[in-house]
Amino acid sequence: MDYYFIASILVVLAAAFGYINVRFLKLPNTIGLMLITIVFTLVVFAISYFDSTLLDAEKFIITQIDFKSVLLDVMLSFLLFAGALHTNFEQLKVQRWPVLVFATAGVLVSTFLVGTAMFYVLQLFGLEIAYIYCLLFGALISPTDPIAVLGILKKAGVPKKLETKIVGESLFNDGVGVVIFLTIFQIANLHGATFEPTDIIVLFGQEVLGGIALGLLLGWVTYRLMKSIDDYDIEVIITLAAVMGGTLIAQKFHLSAPLAMVTAGLFVGNDTVRASTMSEITETYVDKFWELIDILLNTILFVLIGMEMLVLTYEGHYIVAGIIAIPIVLACRFTSLVLPINFFKKRLDFVPNTNIIMTWGGLRGGISIALALGLTQEMHRDLFLVITYVVVVFSILVQGLTVEKLVKRLAKGNGD
Repeated sequence: MDYYFIASILVVLAAAFGYINVRFLKLPNTIGLMLITIVFTLVVFAISYFDSTLLDAEKFIITQIDFKSVLLDVMLSFLLFAGALHTNFEQLKVQRWPVLVFATAGVLVSTFLVGTAMFYVLQLFGLEIAYIYCLLFGALISPTDPIAVLGILKKAGVPKKLETKIVGESLFNDGVGVVIFLTIFQIANLHGATFEPTDIIVLFGQEVLGGIALGLLLGWVTYRLMKSIDDYDIEVIITLAAVMGGTLIAQKFHLSAPLAMVTAGLFVGNDTVRASTMSEITETYVDKFWELIDILLNTILFVLIGMEMLVLTYEGHYIVAGIIAIPIVLACRFTSLVLPINFFKKRLDFVPNTNIIMTWGGLRGGISIALALGLTQEMHRDLFLVITYVVVVFSILVQGLTVEKLVKRLAKGNGD
């Protein structure tokens, strides 16, 4: 496989589609790029009835890319570090307890609610799917995607207190969601072997606590190195090394790389560390470098999501099941947030209608598709991949396009 050729094609497509969006559609990049790519793929499908050259080329590109590996093992670390680096740490510290509960208990509750609901819904289609496989779908669709959320909320005018909750939750809950998914995945793969509750606790603790601990260590080492010199070129490279080296360490010792990168990014990006380690020019270069990485990888990611249409199995009842899954996923997210929000709103100043805005603004994206691609055929991969794709497309195109209007209607008159 010619990696340079494929990377070049993806960057050229991303640049072309990005230009079309900025020049003509003027939509948030996340939405515009995915919409243009889907339309492009549909046009390629139509042209293939007369000449299949373009379709064959696009199929070649998408089949040569291991989307799950590319996103979860490579791109996600860069994107999460960049997102965390620019997150308001002081606001996040104030909102740390609700964010923690949303990102852990909220994802767990949603996983079981979605899994249980889909177990019964799929039976209506005559699909006898084992409950454990429905839980896998619940685990992969419950985390909100920080990559999709960050890009859209910046333009939606969400009050800062609420934006911190949604962004903070998204940064952490994808790491937690991946761990929950992998845990259920291992249980589903046992084929009659035993799996003790203590094994689940150890696995979960190792991934989550180990990932956070590694992130703190990476952040501290990065801080000490940057504090001891004043050279913006090398300091930018140090942050890059922290992400790349830290991801390798996390993968080697089976720790959560996403949680490690979020923790390291928050550590390096908080105002106290910035003030004591970075000169003004260093801060500018570090921020601009990671903004560029963020934009470039985001652009490529959503082009890839649009092109993933080529790997779907177009069964009519699969698509109908996906459409039915949309309100189920939204209802389960709303339900999973009810108790935490009612508990914390007495202690913290919550924006009115927080639950509705967090439900509609909690977008699904590439992480859900990547996890669905990791399912085996025995786990009904084709079915759950189609359902996941339908939910993700609705989430980004419909929820993403309307969240700004919803925020203005529900949170109008509330300050930041």
